[in-house]
Amino acid sequence: MSLRESLEPFFNRLPAVASPEGHVHFKNKLLWTLGILVLYFALANVPLFGLSSDSIDLFEQYRAFFAGASGSLMLLGIGPIVTASIVLQLLVGADVIKLNMSDPADQAFFQGAQKFMVFVMIVLEALPQIVGGYIQPDAGVASALGVGLGVVTLIIFLQICIGGVLILFMDEIVSKWGIGSGVGLFIVAGVSQQIVTGLFNWELDTAGLPIGILPKWIYIAQNVGLDYIFTGDGMMFLLIRGGILALVSTVAIFLLVVYVESTRIEIPLAHSAVKGARGRFPVKLIYASVLPMILVRALQANIQMIGLLLSGRGITFLGEYNGSTPINGLMYYLSPINSPYDWIPSLVRESFTGYGAPVPAGWQIGLHVLVDALFLIVGGIIFALFWIETTGMGAKPTAQKVFNSGMQIPGFRRNVGSIEKVMVRYIPKVTIIGGAFIGGLTLLASLLGTIGGAGGTGLLLTVSIVYRLYEDIASEQMMEMHPMVRSFFGQD
Repeated sequence: MSLRESLEPFFNRLPAVASPEGHVHFKNKLLWTLGILVLYFALANVPLFGLSSDSIDLFEQYRAFFAGASGSLMLLGIGPIVTASIVLQLLVGADVIKLNMSDPADQAFFQGAQKFMVFVMIVLEALPQIVGGYIQPDAGVASALGVGLGVVTLIIFLQICIGGVLILFMDEIVSKWGIGSGVGLFIVAGVSQQIVTGLFNWELDTAGLPIGILPKWIYIAQNVGLDYIFTGDGMMFLLIRGGILALVSTVAIFLLVVYVESTRIEIPLAHSAVKGARGRFPVKLIYASVLPMILVRALQANIQMIGLLLSGRGITFLGEYNGSTPINGLMYYLSPINSPYDWIPSLVRESFTGYGAPVPAGWQIGLHVLVDALFLIVGGIIFALFWIETTGMGAKPTAQKVFNSGMQIPGFRRNVGSIEKVMVRYIPKVTIIGGAFIGGLTLLASLLGTIGGAGGTGLLLTVSIVYRLYEDIASEQMMEMHPMVRSFFGQD
Protein backbone atom coordinates (compact mmCIF):
# COMPACT_ATOMS: atom_id res chain seq x y z
CA MET A 1 0.00 0.00 0.00
CA SER A 2 1.39 3.44 -0.99
CA LEU A 3 1.75 6.34 1.44
CA ARG A 4 -1.10 8.14 -0.28
CA GLU A 5 -3.44 5.17 0.06
CA SER A 6 -2.55 4.99 3.75
CA LEU A 7 -3.19 8.69 4.34
CA GLU A 8 -6.40 9.13 2.35
CA PRO A 9 -8.69 7.31 4.86
CA PHE A 10 -7.12 9.35 7.68
CA PHE A 11 -7.64 12.65 5.82
CA ASN A 12 -11.25 11.70 5.09
CA ARG A 13 -11.90 11.20 8.82
CA LEU A 14 -10.65 14.66 9.79
CA PRO A 15 -13.45 16.81 11.27
CA ALA A 16 -15.05 19.01 8.65
CA VAL A 17 -17.93 21.41 8.19
CA ALA A 18 -20.73 19.70 6.26
CA SER A 19 -21.30 21.02 2.75
CA PRO A 20 -24.79 22.28 1.86
CA GLU A 21 -26.87 19.66 0.02
CA GLY A 22 -28.47 22.19 -2.31
CA HIS A 23 -28.35 25.84 -3.22
CA VAL A 24 -27.88 28.21 -0.27
CA HIS A 25 -29.97 31.34 -0.78
CA PHE A 26 -28.16 34.66 -0.90
CA LYS A 27 -29.87 35.91 2.27
CA ASN A 28 -28.66 32.86 4.22
CA LYS A 29 -25.15 33.21 2.81
CA LEU A 30 -25.08 36.82 3.93
CA LEU A 31 -26.30 35.87 7.42
CA TRP A 32 -23.65 33.14 7.76
CA THR A 33 -20.93 35.56 6.63
CA LEU A 34 -22.02 38.33 9.02
CA GLY A 35 -22.43 35.82 11.87
CA ILE A 36 -18.88 34.52 11.44
CA LEU A 37 -17.57 38.10 11.23
CA VAL A 38 -19.26 39.00 14.53
CA LEU A 39 -17.89 35.79 16.09
CA TYR A 40 -14.38 36.66 14.85
CA PHE A 41 -14.51 40.11 16.47
CA ALA A 42 -15.87 38.57 19.70
CA LEU A 43 -13.09 35.94 19.87
CA ALA A 44 -10.45 38.58 19.02
CA ASN A 45 -11.50 40.39 22.21
CA VAL A 46 -11.39 37.30 24.47
CA PRO A 47 -8.03 37.54 26.30
CA LEU A 48 -5.97 34.44 26.93
CA PHE A 49 -6.55 33.39 30.54
CA GLY A 50 -3.35 33.40 32.58
CA LEU A 51 -1.25 35.41 30.08
CA SER A 52 1.35 37.75 31.56
CA SER A 53 1.58 41.36 30.35
CA ASP A 54 5.33 40.76 29.89
CA SER A 55 4.68 38.45 26.92
CA ILE A 56 6.14 39.39 23.51
CA ASP A 57 4.13 39.12 20.28
CA LEU A 58 6.40 37.40 17.74
CA PHE A 59 4.13 38.38 14.85
CA GLU A 60 3.55 42.00 15.84
CA GLN A 61 4.78 43.32 12.46
CA TYR A 62 2.49 40.93 10.55
CA ARG A 63 -0.79 41.45 12.42
CA ALA A 64 -2.40 43.35 9.50
CA PHE A 65 -2.57 40.34 7.20
CA PHE A 66 -2.34 37.50 9.72
CA ALA A 67 -5.75 38.64 10.98
CA GLY A 68 -4.86 37.89 14.57
CA ALA A 69 -5.08 39.83 17.82
CA SER A 70 -2.27 39.94 20.36
CA GLY A 71 -3.04 38.30 23.69
CA SER A 72 -6.40 36.89 22.54
CA LEU A 73 -7.82 33.55 21.40
CA MET A 74 -7.08 34.75 17.85
CA LEU A 75 -3.35 35.04 18.63
CA LEU A 76 -2.30 32.84 15.69
CA GLY A 77 -4.85 34.31 13.27
CA ILE A 78 -4.70 32.77 9.80
CA GLY A 79 -0.97 32.07 10.19
CA PRO A 80 -1.30 28.25 10.38
CA ILE A 81 -3.65 28.17 7.35
CA VAL A 82 -1.30 30.30 5.26
CA THR A 83 1.86 28.45 6.35
CA ALA A 84 0.27 25.08 5.57
CA SER A 85 -0.63 26.39 2.12
CA ILE A 86 2.97 27.55 1.55
CA VAL A 87 4.42 24.16 2.52
CA LEU A 88 2.04 22.18 0.32
CA GLN A 89 2.32 24.53 -2.66
CA LEU A 90 6.10 24.28 -2.55
CA LEU A 91 5.97 20.47 -2.27
CA VAL A 92 3.49 20.17 -5.15
CA GLY A 93 5.32 22.77 -7.24
CA ALA A 94 8.63 20.93 -6.77
CA ASP A 95 6.95 17.58 -7.64
CA VAL A 96 7.87 16.15 -4.24
CA ILE A 97 4.16 15.39 -3.97
CA LYS A 98 2.89 14.46 -7.42
CA LEU A 99 -0.67 15.70 -7.85
CA ASN A 100 -2.73 16.67 -10.88
CA MET A 101 -4.79 19.57 -9.56
CA SER A 102 -7.29 19.23 -12.42
CA ASP A 103 -8.21 15.76 -11.09
CA PRO A 104 -11.01 15.95 -8.47
CA ALA A 105 -9.48 13.02 -6.52
CA ASP A 106 -6.11 14.79 -6.33
CA GLN A 107 -7.83 18.03 -5.34
CA ALA A 108 -9.63 16.23 -2.49
CA PHE A 109 -6.34 14.69 -1.33
CA PHE A 110 -4.65 18.11 -1.44
CA GLN A 111 -7.44 19.67 0.63
CA GLY A 112 -7.24 16.85 3.19
CA ALA A 113 -3.47 17.17 3.40
CA GLN A 114 -3.79 20.94 3.80
CA LYS A 115 -6.26 20.60 6.68
CA PHE A 116 -4.00 18.09 8.43
CA MET A 117 -1.04 20.41 7.87
CA VAL A 118 -3.00 23.29 9.45
CA PHE A 119 -3.46 21.24 12.64
CA VAL A 120 0.29 20.55 12.65
CA MET A 121 1.12 24.23 12.07
CA ILE A 122 -1.14 25.35 14.92
CA VAL A 123 1.04 23.33 17.29
CA LEU A 124 4.31 24.29 15.58
CA GLU A 125 3.52 28.00 15.69
CA ALA A 126 2.22 28.00 19.26
CA LEU A 127 4.80 25.71 20.88
CA PRO A 128 7.99 27.71 20.06
CA GLN A 129 6.41 30.85 21.50
CA ILE A 130 5.66 28.97 24.72
CA VAL A 131 8.99 27.12 24.98
CA GLY A 132 10.98 30.20 23.92
CA GLY A 133 9.54 32.21 26.79
CA TYR A 134 7.88 34.83 24.57
CA ILE A 135 4.44 33.86 25.88
CA GLN A 136 4.69 33.90 29.65
CA PRO A 137 2.25 32.78 32.37
CA ASP A 138 1.01 35.22 34.99
CA ALA A 139 2.45 34.36 38.42
CA GLY A 140 -0.55 36.01 40.13
CA VAL A 141 -3.01 33.72 38.34
CA ALA A 142 -0.92 30.66 39.22
CA SER A 143 -0.85 31.73 42.86
CA ALA A 144 -4.61 32.37 42.92
CA LEU A 145 -5.31 28.93 41.44
CA GLY A 146 -2.81 27.24 43.73
CA VAL A 147 -0.92 25.63 40.81
CA GLY A 148 2.52 25.95 39.29
CA LEU A 149 3.48 28.17 36.38
CA GLY A 150 3.77 25.06 34.18
CA VAL A 151 0.04 24.33 34.58
CA VAL A 152 -0.89 27.92 33.62
CA THR A 153 1.46 27.67 30.62
CA LEU A 154 -0.30 24.47 29.50
CA ILE A 155 -3.69 26.21 29.85
CA ILE A 156 -2.44 29.09 27.66
CA PHE A 157 -1.10 26.66 25.05
CA LEU A 158 -4.44 24.82 24.90
CA GLN A 159 -6.32 28.11 24.49
CA ILE A 160 -4.07 29.15 21.59
CA CYS A 161 -4.61 25.78 19.88
CA ILE A 162 -8.39 26.02 20.38
CA GLY A 163 -8.34 29.49 18.82
CA GLY A 164 -6.35 28.19 15.84
CA VAL A 165 -8.82 25.33 15.29
CA LEU A 166 -11.80 27.69 15.62
CA ILE A 167 -10.50 30.04 12.94
CA LEU A 168 -9.89 27.04 10.63
CA PHE A 169 -13.52 25.93 10.90
CA MET A 170 -14.80 29.50 10.72
CA ASP A 171 -12.95 29.84 7.40
CA GLU A 172 -14.52 26.56 6.24
CA ILE A 173 -18.02 27.74 7.19
CA VAL A 174 -17.65 30.94 5.17
CA SER A 175 -16.24 29.04 2.17
CA LYS A 176 -19.12 26.53 2.14
CA TRP A 177 -22.07 28.45 3.54
CA GLY A 178 -21.15 32.10 3.13
CA ILE A 179 -19.73 34.51 0.54
CA GLY A 180 -16.05 34.57 -0.42
CA SER A 181 -13.51 33.03 1.93
CA GLY A 182 -13.04 33.26 5.67
CA VAL A 183 -9.33 34.06 5.29
CA GLY A 184 -10.17 37.09 3.16
CA LEU A 185 -12.98 38.14 5.49
CA PHE A 186 -10.72 38.05 8.55
CA ILE A 187 -7.99 40.05 6.79
CA VAL A 188 -10.50 42.73 5.81
CA ALA A 189 -11.86 42.84 9.36
CA GLY A 190 -8.40 43.20 10.93
CA VAL A 191 -7.07 45.81 8.50
CA SER A 192 -10.32 47.82 8.54
CA GLN A 193 -10.13 47.94 12.32
CA GLN A 194 -6.57 49.26 12.10
CA ILE A 195 -7.54 51.91 9.55
CA VAL A 196 -10.47 53.14 11.67
CA THR A 197 -8.19 53.25 14.72
CA GLY A 198 -5.56 55.08 12.66
CA LEU A 199 -8.13 57.74 11.76
CA PHE A 200 -9.90 58.38 15.08
CA ASN A 201 -7.78 57.10 18.02
CA TRP A 202 -7.22 59.83 20.67
CA GLU A 203 -4.66 57.84 22.68
CA LEU A 204 -1.16 59.34 22.79
CA ASP A 205 1.90 57.72 21.22
CA THR A 206 5.41 57.74 22.72
CA ALA A 207 6.04 61.25 21.31
CA GLY A 208 2.93 62.63 23.03
CA LEU A 209 0.88 62.98 19.83
CA PRO A 210 -2.57 61.42 19.32
CA ILE A 211 -2.36 58.18 17.34
CA GLY A 212 -5.33 58.92 15.04
CA ILE A 213 -4.78 61.22 12.06
CA LEU A 214 -7.83 63.45 12.67
CA PRO A 215 -7.07 63.98 16.41
CA LYS A 216 -3.43 64.54 15.43
CA TRP A 217 -4.37 67.32 13.00
CA ILE A 218 -6.51 69.00 15.66
CA TYR A 219 -3.60 68.77 18.11
CA ILE A 220 -1.14 70.21 15.55
CA ALA A 221 -3.51 73.09 14.67
CA GLN A 222 -3.82 73.98 18.36
CA ASN A 223 -0.22 73.52 19.48
CA VAL A 224 2.21 73.88 16.54
CA GLY A 225 3.01 77.33 15.15
CA LEU A 226 2.88 78.21 11.45
CA ASP A 227 6.48 79.50 11.58
CA TYR A 228 7.62 75.90 12.22
CA ILE A 229 5.15 74.24 9.83
CA PHE A 230 6.57 76.07 6.79
CA THR A 231 10.17 75.07 7.50
CA GLY A 232 11.81 71.99 5.99
CA ASP A 233 11.60 70.10 9.29
CA GLY A 234 8.00 71.22 9.73
CA MET A 235 6.97 69.91 6.30
CA MET A 236 8.66 66.58 7.03
CA PHE A 237 6.87 66.54 10.39
CA LEU A 238 3.49 67.04 8.69
CA LEU A 239 4.18 64.47 5.98
CA ILE A 240 5.43 61.68 8.24
CA ARG A 241 4.25 62.30 11.80
CA GLY A 242 1.17 64.23 10.72
CA GLY A 243 0.06 61.26 8.61
CA ILE A 244 -0.42 63.17 5.34
CA LEU A 245 1.85 60.81 3.39
CA ALA A 246 0.08 57.77 4.87
CA LEU A 247 -3.34 59.22 3.98
CA VAL A 248 -2.34 60.06 0.39
CA SER A 249 -0.70 56.63 0.01
CA THR A 250 -3.80 54.83 1.33
CA VAL A 251 -6.20 56.68 -1.01
CA ALA A 252 -3.87 56.31 -4.03
CA ILE A 253 -3.37 52.57 -3.47
CA PHE A 254 -7.11 52.10 -3.01
CA LEU A 255 -7.90 53.79 -6.35
CA LEU A 256 -5.04 52.06 -8.17
CA VAL A 257 -6.03 48.56 -7.01
CA VAL A 258 -9.67 49.15 -7.99
CA TYR A 259 -8.50 50.28 -11.45
CA VAL A 260 -6.11 47.35 -11.87
CA GLU A 261 -8.77 44.86 -10.74
CA SER A 262 -10.93 46.02 -13.64
CA THR A 263 -8.08 45.64 -16.18
CA ARG A 264 -8.44 42.38 -18.08
CA ILE A 265 -8.03 40.50 -21.33
CA GLU A 266 -11.31 39.03 -22.56
CA ILE A 267 -11.23 35.82 -24.62
CA PRO A 268 -14.35 35.50 -26.82
CA LEU A 269 -16.50 32.39 -26.39
CA ALA A 270 -19.47 30.97 -28.28
CA HIS A 271 -21.84 28.16 -27.32
CA SER A 272 -21.45 25.11 -29.52
CA ALA A 273 -25.13 24.11 -29.38
CA VAL A 274 -27.00 27.42 -28.98
CA LYS A 275 -26.58 29.65 -32.00
CA GLY A 276 -25.99 33.27 -31.11
CA ALA A 277 -25.10 32.51 -27.46
CA ARG A 278 -21.80 34.26 -26.87
CA GLY A 279 -19.71 35.25 -23.91
CA ARG A 280 -16.23 36.22 -22.82
CA PHE A 281 -13.72 34.65 -20.46
CA PRO A 282 -11.94 37.43 -18.50
CA VAL A 283 -8.25 37.04 -17.65
CA LYS A 284 -7.59 39.80 -15.11
CA LEU A 285 -4.22 41.52 -14.83
CA ILE A 286 -4.15 40.34 -11.21
CA TYR A 287 -5.30 36.88 -12.31
CA ALA A 288 -3.99 35.10 -9.21
CA SER A 289 -5.43 37.87 -6.98
CA VAL A 290 -3.24 39.45 -4.30
CA LEU A 291 -3.49 36.43 -1.98
CA PRO A 292 -0.01 35.14 -3.03
CA MET A 293 1.31 38.25 -1.25
CA ILE A 294 0.10 36.67 1.99
CA LEU A 295 2.29 33.67 1.21
CA VAL A 296 5.33 35.90 0.57
CA ARG A 297 4.90 37.83 3.81
CA ALA A 298 4.09 34.64 5.73
CA LEU A 299 7.34 33.13 4.48
CA GLN A 300 9.19 36.19 5.77
CA ALA A 301 7.31 35.96 9.08
CA ASN A 302 8.35 32.33 9.59
CA ILE A 303 11.98 33.15 8.73
CA GLN A 304 11.87 35.97 11.29
CA MET A 305 10.33 33.66 13.88
CA ILE A 306 13.26 31.23 13.46
CA GLY A 307 15.75 34.09 13.87
CA LEU A 308 13.92 35.43 16.91
CA LEU A 309 13.79 32.02 18.59
CA LEU A 310 17.51 31.48 17.97
CA SER A 311 18.31 34.96 19.27
CA GLY A 312 16.29 34.26 22.41
CA ARG A 313 18.51 31.20 22.97
CA GLY A 314 21.64 33.33 22.72
CA ILE A 315 22.40 32.22 19.14
CA THR A 316 22.87 35.57 17.41
CA PHE A 317 24.86 34.74 14.25
CA LEU A 318 21.71 35.43 12.17
CA GLY A 319 20.99 38.70 13.96
CA GLU A 320 19.88 40.30 17.21
CA TYR A 321 16.43 41.65 18.08
CA ASN A 322 14.87 44.47 20.01
CA GLY A 323 11.54 42.94 20.99
CA SER A 324 10.36 41.46 17.69
CA THR A 325 12.34 43.90 15.51
CA PRO A 326 15.68 42.71 13.99
CA ILE A 327 18.43 45.30 14.46
CA ASN A 328 21.39 43.68 12.68
CA GLY A 329 22.66 40.61 10.84
CA LEU A 330 20.97 38.63 8.08
CA MET A 331 17.55 38.90 9.71
CA TYR A 332 17.66 42.71 9.41
CA TYR A 333 17.93 42.43 5.62
CA LEU A 334 15.25 39.71 5.42
CA SER A 335 12.72 41.69 7.46
CA PRO A 336 9.89 43.47 5.62
CA ILE A 337 9.71 47.21 4.98
CA ASN A 338 6.63 48.52 6.78
CA SER A 339 6.86 52.32 6.73
CA PRO A 340 9.15 55.30 6.03
CA TYR A 341 10.75 54.59 9.42
CA ASP A 342 12.43 51.55 7.82
CA TRP A 343 14.20 53.34 4.94
CA ILE A 344 14.41 57.15 5.32
CA PRO A 345 17.89 57.58 6.93
CA SER A 346 16.90 60.23 9.50
CA LEU A 347 13.90 58.18 10.65
CA VAL A 348 15.92 54.93 10.72
CA ARG A 349 18.51 56.74 12.85
CA GLU A 350 15.76 57.89 15.23
CA SER A 351 14.32 54.36 15.54
CA PHE A 352 17.65 52.63 16.13
CA THR A 353 18.74 55.27 18.64
CA GLY A 354 15.55 54.46 20.56
CA TYR A 355 16.49 50.77 20.42
CA GLY A 356 19.95 51.59 21.76
CA ALA A 357 21.46 49.82 18.73
CA PRO A 358 24.09 50.88 16.13
CA VAL A 359 22.47 52.78 13.24
CA PRO A 360 22.72 51.01 9.85
CA ALA A 361 24.81 52.72 7.19
CA GLY A 362 23.19 54.10 4.04
CA TRP A 363 24.24 51.11 1.93
CA GLN A 364 22.77 48.74 4.52
CA ILE A 365 19.42 50.53 4.40
CA GLY A 366 19.52 50.40 0.58
CA LEU A 367 20.32 46.68 0.63
CA HIS A 368 17.43 46.11 3.05
CA VAL A 369 15.01 47.80 0.60
CA LEU A 370 16.48 45.84 -2.35
CA VAL A 371 16.10 42.47 -0.59
CA ASP A 372 12.50 43.24 0.34
CA ALA A 373 11.79 44.29 -3.26
CA LEU A 374 13.20 40.98 -4.55
CA PHE A 375 11.16 39.06 -1.97
CA LEU A 376 7.93 40.77 -3.04
CA ILE A 377 8.42 40.80 -6.82
CA VAL A 378 10.13 37.44 -7.36
CA GLY A 379 8.10 35.80 -4.58
CA GLY A 380 4.92 37.33 -6.02
CA ILE A 381 5.63 35.72 -9.40
CA ILE A 382 6.53 32.30 -7.96
CA PHE A 383 3.58 32.08 -5.57
CA ALA A 384 1.17 33.44 -8.20
CA LEU A 385 2.19 30.59 -10.53
CA PHE A 386 1.87 28.05 -7.71
CA TRP A 387 -1.48 29.55 -6.73
CA ILE A 388 -3.16 29.17 -10.13
CA GLU A 389 -1.91 25.59 -10.46
CA THR A 390 -3.06 24.44 -7.01
CA THR A 391 -6.44 26.20 -7.22
CA GLY A 392 -7.41 24.92 -10.68
CA MET A 393 -6.95 28.30 -12.39
CA GLY A 394 -4.18 27.16 -14.75
CA ALA A 395 -4.55 26.96 -18.53
CA LYS A 396 -5.42 23.24 -18.64
CA PRO A 397 -8.10 23.17 -15.87
CA THR A 398 -9.61 26.40 -17.21
CA ALA A 399 -9.80 24.97 -20.73
CA GLN A 400 -11.53 21.87 -19.36
CA LYS A 401 -14.10 24.00 -17.50
CA VAL A 402 -14.83 26.05 -20.63
CA PHE A 403 -15.21 22.86 -22.68
CA ASN A 404 -17.50 21.24 -20.06
CA SER A 405 -19.75 24.31 -20.08
CA GLY A 406 -20.43 23.76 -23.79
CA MET A 407 -18.52 26.83 -24.89
CA GLN A 408 -15.78 27.07 -27.50
CA ILE A 409 -13.49 29.74 -28.93
CA PRO A 410 -14.78 30.99 -32.31
CA GLY A 411 -12.52 29.98 -35.18
CA PHE A 412 -11.07 26.97 -33.33
CA ARG A 413 -12.13 23.34 -33.25
CA ARG A 414 -14.31 22.36 -30.32
CA ASN A 415 -11.90 20.30 -28.24
CA VAL A 416 -10.01 20.83 -25.00
CA GLY A 417 -6.63 21.01 -26.76
CA SER A 418 -7.64 23.95 -28.96
CA ILE A 419 -9.03 25.91 -25.99
CA GLU A 420 -5.94 25.11 -23.93
CA LYS A 421 -3.61 26.46 -26.66
CA VAL A 422 -5.38 29.82 -26.50
CA MET A 423 -5.39 29.85 -22.69
CA VAL A 424 -1.64 29.10 -22.61
CA ARG A 425 -1.04 32.23 -24.68
CA TYR A 426 -2.51 34.43 -21.97
CA ILE A 427 -2.85 32.89 -18.51
CA PRO A 428 0.84 32.14 -17.64
CA LYS A 429 2.06 35.48 -19.04
CA VAL A 430 -0.64 37.52 -17.32
CA THR A 431 0.01 35.64 -14.07
CA ILE A 432 3.73 36.52 -14.18
CA ILE A 433 3.07 40.17 -15.06
CA GLY A 434 0.35 40.44 -12.42
CA GLY A 435 2.51 38.79 -9.73
CA ALA A 436 5.39 41.18 -10.41
CA PHE A 437 3.07 44.19 -10.57
CA ILE A 438 1.30 43.46 -7.31
CA GLY A 439 4.68 42.81 -5.64
CA GLY A 440 5.93 46.22 -6.82
CA LEU A 441 2.71 47.88 -5.69
CA THR A 442 3.01 46.26 -2.26
CA LEU A 443 6.58 47.55 -1.98
CA LEU A 444 5.47 51.09 -2.90
CA ALA A 445 2.68 51.06 -0.32
CA SER A 446 5.08 49.70 2.31
CA LEU A 447 7.65 52.41 1.58
CA LEU A 448 5.12 55.23 1.85
CA GLY A 449 3.21 53.84 4.84
CA THR A 450 -0.53 53.53 5.39
CA ILE A 451 -3.17 54.74 7.83
CA GLY A 452 -3.12 52.89 11.14
CA GLY A 453 0.08 51.01 10.27
CA ALA A 454 -1.92 48.46 8.26
CA GLY A 455 1.08 48.02 5.97
CA GLY A 456 1.24 47.87 2.19
CA THR A 457 0.44 44.17 2.06
CA GLY A 458 -2.54 44.47 4.37
CA LEU A 459 -3.97 47.46 2.49
CA LEU A 460 -3.62 45.83 -0.94
CA LEU A 461 -5.17 42.63 0.33
CA THR A 462 -8.10 44.48 1.88
CA VAL A 463 -8.91 46.58 -1.20
CA SER A 464 -8.62 43.60 -3.55
CA ILE A 465 -10.63 41.27 -1.29
CA VAL A 466 -13.40 43.87 -0.83
CA TYR A 467 -13.54 44.44 -4.60
CA ARG A 468 -13.82 40.70 -5.28
CA LEU A 469 -16.33 40.32 -2.46
CA TYR A 470 -18.43 42.97 -4.19
CA GLU A 471 -18.18 40.95 -7.43
CA ASP A 472 -19.14 37.75 -5.57
CA ILE A 473 -22.18 39.44 -4.03
CA ALA A 474 -23.26 40.79 -7.45
CA SER A 475 -22.83 37.29 -8.91
CA GLU A 476 -24.82 35.71 -6.07
CA GLN A 477 -27.63 38.21 -6.56
CA MET A 478 -27.69 37.53 -10.31
CA MET A 479 -27.94 33.76 -9.73
CA GLU A 480 -30.65 34.36 -7.15
CA MET A 481 -32.68 36.39 -9.64
CA HIS A 482 -32.08 34.07 -12.60
CA PRO A 483 -32.37 30.32 -11.75
CA MET A 484 -31.20 29.40 -15.26
CA VAL A 485 -27.87 31.09 -14.61
CA ARG A 486 -27.56 29.15 -11.35
CA SER A 487 -28.20 25.84 -13.09
CA PHE A 488 -25.63 26.73 -15.78
CA PHE A 489 -22.96 27.09 -13.08
CA GLY A 490 -24.10 23.90 -11.33
CA GLN A 491 -25.32 25.62 -8.17
CA ASP A 492 -28.60 23.69 -7.77
